[in-house]
Amino acid sequence: MLNFTVGPVMSEPDVLEIANRSTPYFRTPEFSEVMLDNERMILEMLNAPKNSRCVFLTSSGTGAMESMVMNILNENDRVIVINGGSFGHRFVELAELHDRPFTEVKCEFGKQLRREQLDGLEDNTALLINMHETSSGVLYDMKMVAEFCKENNILLLVDAISSFIADELDMTELGAAAVITGSQKALAVQPGVAVMALTPEALRRIDENKEVCMYLSLKQALQNGQRGQTPFTPAVTTLLQIHTRLQGIISRGGVQEERNIIASVAADFRNGIKDLPFEFVSEFPSNAVTALRPVNGHAKEIVRILKDEYQIWGCPNGGELADEVFRIGHIGHITKEDNQKLIDALHDMKERSLL
Repeated sequence: MLNFTVGPVMSEPDVLEIANRSTPYFRTPEFSEVMLDNERMILEMLNAPKNSRCVFLTSSGTGAMESMVMNILNENDRVIVINGGSFGHRFVELAELHDRPFTEVKCEFGKQLRREQLDGLEDNTALLINMHETSSGVLYDMKMVAEFCKENNILLLVDAISSFIADELDMTELGAAAVITGSQKALAVQPGVAVMALTPEALRRIDENKEVCMYLSLKQALQNGQRGQTPFTPAVTTLLQIHTRLQGIISRGGVQEERNIIASVAADFRNGIKDLPFEFVSEFPSNAVTALRPVNGHAKEIVRILKDEYQIWGCPNGGELADEVFRIGHIGHITKEDNQKLIDALHDMKERSLL
């Protein structure tokens, strides 16, 4: 099967080889060295400010989203939450659940966040944003968002779960206090680990805030991380895969070169389907994914046919959009040759009047 979802995605052979081994014991100096190296490489790829830290949580990306809301924010914050789809709405739900006072800024599905939508919100203390709203494919204008936050001394907290590596992301340039990602996206390893990079400002807040959770405690994660360990048993094999994957990215020229490859694969796919009866959902798409609206509907059926008849996984949307929109991912171990197989399959479906 070819996997064109947005996660989990296909992994490189050297990453897959690690999964074939028995999971080693991890309370060892050798594993600590791997973890400290993982932290160093992530922070370098994000261009995090001096004295930043990185923690690894055994959870999905949502665990990191919740940990961010619980540990960095408190009940005295006034939070702006950008909601342009399923994952923006998840931040809304988390702010409600943890009693973080917030103002919701709704964006039309697939549309760019505009500066005027932030007018009147200058007196807030923090802003939560899914840099890439994965449900629609839109990549928000982070330069504009960062400028707004800097001008008004607002803490910028970024979900880059599907954007890290795929899209331009510089913590120092953005002034972002925290950035999260997940192992099963462009890191292209097994799911089970969420990664959070934290600047000194975020670290200060975590230290001052009351601890409200044990398993997702950033205080405990940071304390244990100083020695290259985690407070509880982590997803050891996934962390070892992350180490191999990060080393591979560096050896092939670094994160920018990897980003160029992903962007090239995305452009190749989009050019290859221009003659098909699809509408592009996002007016400013991420390199990570292309969201498509079939002119004749039946998105859910298209995903099923690709899977059952062509052995290709596409990425369905859920909820009200299940039969209106589907997505094609460009992250993971995907080549232009793989793209062509998908493009040929879609053209064949058109010939068969299935589109």
